[in-house]
Amino acid sequence: MVEGVFHHPAKTSAYPDVAIPPGEYLAEEIEARGISQKELARRMGRPANTVNEIINGKKAITAETALQLEAVMPEISARFWLNLETDYQLTKALISRRQKVR
Repeated sequence: MVEGVFHHPAKTSAYPDVAIPPGEYLAEEIEARGISQKELARRMGRPANTVNEIINGKKAITAETALQLEAVMPEISARFWLNLETDYQLTKALISRRQKVR
């Protein structure tokens, strides 16, 4: 590692104006696989309403949920699900901040 060299991500102004819940991506993934929300919930060991709330953007994807999703769909990492959630929450916060400034 080179001392004194830091790479900073793009400024927050580069974030989109629309926050897309990670549940939308999850809905697309399970549809493509022919898995119902109920079946996904069963495979994850979670209540069906929890999966529905995630898909509808009403419930966040936690680290535990991300691990459960990875166990059901191993080609999509838990880190990916958490990154989607983090980006969603950050974008929502930035949109809220922009609206307050106006």
